[in-house]
Amino acid sequence: MIHAFKDWIKARWPRLRLRTIVFATLFVVAALPGLAAMFLRVYENTLVRQTEAELVAQGAALAAAAAVRWPDAGPEPSDPIAYRPEPPTIDLSSSDILDERPASVPTDPADADAVAAAQALAPVLARTKQTTLSSILLLDGYGTLAQPGPGKQLAGLPEVAAARAGRPATVLRRNGAYRATYRFEWLSRAAALRVHHARPVVVNGEVVGVLLLSRSARSLFKGLYADRGKIILGIFLVLLLLLLLTGVLSRGIVRPVEALGRATRDLASGRGSLPDPPKTAAIEIQDLYRDFQRMADAIERRSRYLRDFTHAVSHEFKTPLSGIRGALEILADHGEAMSKEDRRRFLANADADAGRLALLSTRLLELARADLSQGISIGRSDLCEILKRVADAQRYERFDVLIDCANDLPSVSMEEASLDAIVTALIENSRQAGASRIAFHIEAKGGLIRLSAKDDGIGIPAADRNRVFEPFFTTKRASGGSGLGLPIVKSLVEAAGGGLRLEDSEAGAQFSLDLPIA
Repeated sequence: MIHAFKDWIKARWPRLRLRTIVFATLFVVAALPGLAAMFLRVYENTLVRQTEAELVAQGAALAAAAAVRWPDAGPEPSDPIAYRPEPPTIDLSSSDILDERPASVPTDPADADAVAAAQALAPVLARTKQTTLSSILLLDGYGTLAQPGPGKQLAGLPEVAAARAGRPATVLRRNGAYRATYRFEWLSRAAALRVHHARPVVVNGEVVGVLLLSRSARSLFKGLYADRGKIILGIFLVLLLLLLLTGVLSRGIVRPVEALGRATRDLASGRGSLPDPPKTAAIEIQDLYRDFQRMADAIERRSRYLRDFTHAVSHEFKTPLSGIRGALEILADHGEAMSKEDRRRFLANADADAGRLALLSTRLLELARADLSQGISIGRSDLCEILKRVADAQRYERFDVLIDCANDLPSVSMEEASLDAIVTALIENSRQAGASRIAFHIEAKGGLIRLSAKDDGIGIPAADRNRVFEPFFTTKRASGGSGLGLPIVKSLVEAAGGGLRLEDSEAGAQFSLDLPIA
């Protein structure tokens, strides 16, 4: 079951960039305190608005009861009652916080009808206070407390003024009697506040009294305790989210990097191979796997090339060195008994082998420079001018160089020395193949400069066409061929970002070089 679930996850895992994973993780971690604070603020505001809603419901019921018991109250209107729900109006973030309710001002006794209604409603108010813990006061139409004896005026309160005008009103006031009960109760904005609600008592279409209710807002900490199950569930979900993000980081970054490190150590020790990039890895990590695989393949190719190259160099140097050593040994042992012609012949053979070694050394240096020129910035050169200059220097008796250059050709992105070496190697290759002429054609084609070189030599046999660019491969070794001319040309062209290929030709050999425009 677990393996099936993992396979299902891998099959549907989205391709994510490393910056996306890191940003999402840091964003969530950074947002958690803000989300927690926002949750507490929203939750606390909800508790305050819930307190207001309860006071509105109590006030509506008690105002209706007072209107029924009010002296000289007429019958209820026969018209259908319009239902008008009263949503909460206060908000902790925007509502004004008023000072503590001031003391009442002495005034004349309250209206007698209001006093009679208060006495009739007293049992109902007492029972309501016991259940709701609310403060409930009944005022007459002038804002005076409905009680026997001297009056106490509360008409100056804004909520009472609104109710006298026929509009229910709710305000937030500071609670002077508040004393902190919990250690962290200061975190609650509503702990030291009290919700005050004033509601008109309407009889026969006139406001005859005001019900003034007040109650402390529901405590945040008591609310948290009451909703502890939901809060624990929320904390669990947050931890689960963090766990999932940790899994994303692990699968997307940590585990793939660890696997790549192990594979690197195995490859360095000569064992193992690079695994395929994990599907759950970040896009950059997958690209790193592919780049590392290309690097490993390139190193392996270079290693094989160096082994083969070393073997070829050893073979190429061994033959002339053996010839020189043999000639010297013969001269040392039998030089006095030889004729001058024999000594001259042996010395000529040794000199020819030494010249061949010098040529091999020069060509090997040229090949090394060509290989090392990869990625090096190159200059600008006029291919036609260089071709004409080299052709003038390379024209011999019974060998001709033909040049066909298109008009207004752009410069080539290559150094003059490299172009000189390329043209010289192509001419020398044709001469060694027995050609009597070579024709160069230059044109701009497809955003490149194309150089075509065609000679009238014996051509290249089909069996050797795939090997002409291999170092030390030559069929003209007896005539001084080193097998390094075309490999040097290929390395120089590829170092400049171009390409070299052997074209099909009915007679002779034809090469095409594509060179980048500067």
